[in-house]
Amino acid sequence: MRSTAARCLAPVVLTVDAMLPDGSRLHVVIPDITRKHWSVNIRKFLLSAGSLEELVGLGTLTPQARRFLEAAIVAGLNIIVSGGTQAGKTTLLNCLAGAIPGRERVVTCEEVFELRLGLPDVVAMQTRQPNLEGTGEIQLRRLVKEALRMRPDRIIVGEVRQEECLDLLIALNSGLPGMCSIHANSAREAIVKLCTLPLLAGENVGHNFVVPTVASCVDIVVHTAKDGTGHRRVREVVAVPGRVEGDVVEVADLFVTAGQRLVRAQGYPPHRERFEWAGIDLPQLLADEG
Repeated sequence: MRSTAARCLAPVVLTVDAMLPDGSRLHVVIPDITRKHWSVNIRKFLLSAGSLEELVGLGTLTPQARRFLEAAIVAGLNIIVSGGTQAGKTTLLNCLAGAIPGRERVVTCEEVFELRLGLPDVVAMQTRQPNLEGTGEIQLRRLVKEALRMRPDRIIVGEVRQEECLDLLIALNSGLPGMCSIHANSAREAIVKLCTLPLLAGENVGHNFVVPTVASCVDIVVHTAKDGTGHRRVREVVAVPGRVEGDVVEVADLFVTAGQRLVRAQGYPPHRERFEWAGIDLPQLLADEG
């Protein structure tokens, strides 16, 4: 298993994070990081759905929310998927990416390969850990920068956790459509986190730059969560109109949960002209509950 994952455990390398041949994610921690025994964790990525239509069938999305999200992707809006651990972020991100038009060139950046896109033109990249000499590491920040040199029509980052968030925001702010996922307890907390993570990139990066950048380049946040029965559902969809009040990025509710159902709220997404350019009647789309 260690050899197929192309990773090494040694007294100076006490943890391993890698992918097995079947796509499962391997994480190993050995003493003296652990108290006594080895901790071997294998996370199997089970793709329960491959499209937004299938998510509707599973009860994760409503048909109206599906149609809107598909239209937002075709219109080229930037979408963030938020949620807690095991909330179905990767599956939702994969299904959203499935709605990308087939003519587009998509570049994905991940820590470990998890996304499985059925698009005709996809360049998939993953990070690499340092070797025993401490060299050869490829971080997610570098992958995002390399992706911009590949003439992408759209960029997807599997998950932002650290300073690579800054590079993604800069890419999105340059007019390149994109998607990513992020750990958060709500859509609003995801926006706050997007305003905080870039500060890890260095002391020369401040809120005065980050907050307006988030407001201008993030368009939609889709929040998913696992309920008490274990079902994963989209709990809210919010829009980012591009306005900042103080240091707070304003949001508008597009879909909210009422009872156990995702229903239409009063907000509207930004960049309505992009929907028009794509031939999409946005008011009719949001008014149609069928």
